[in-house]
Amino acid sequence: MAKMIFVNLPVSDLARSTAFYQAIGAEKNPQFSDDTASCMVISDTIYAMLLTHEKYRQFTSKKIADAKATSQVLLCLSADSRGAVDEMVAKAQGAGGSADPGPKQDYGFMYGRSFEDPDGHHWEVMWMDVAAATAAQPASA
Repeated sequence: MAKMIFVNLPVSDLARSTAFYQAIGAEKNPQFSDDTASCMVISDTIYAMLLTHEKYRQFTSKKIADAKATSQVLLCLSADSRGAVDEMVAKAQGAGGSADPGPKQDYGFMYGRSFEDPDGHHWEVMWMDVAAATAAQPASA
């Protein structure tokens, strides 16, 4: 069985954040959602758990960082093409996020951009031509 990841994110406005993630292609799983949390299915193995600050505090006694002012983690999703990278960033910007808070990356065989959600959580979207990346690697001696 493939490993799954559940990224837990504190959000200031659950409805706004749920709508944002739906706009970029995630689906809300009502079975694991309520008025304190939205389980957003990004893929079969990747979920974003959007938690109100009150709910998030049930899991940690640490202060919740303001993701608009500080950075603790950079999240990265793969994409199927360069166009899919641009499309997701455009969707994020159109849904109230910020496009390209980090530098664009273009190495020919690898292309990436980034966006921030309305709470400032930083996501990268990356496409890579695995065959070209492998061919670019020097042979081992």
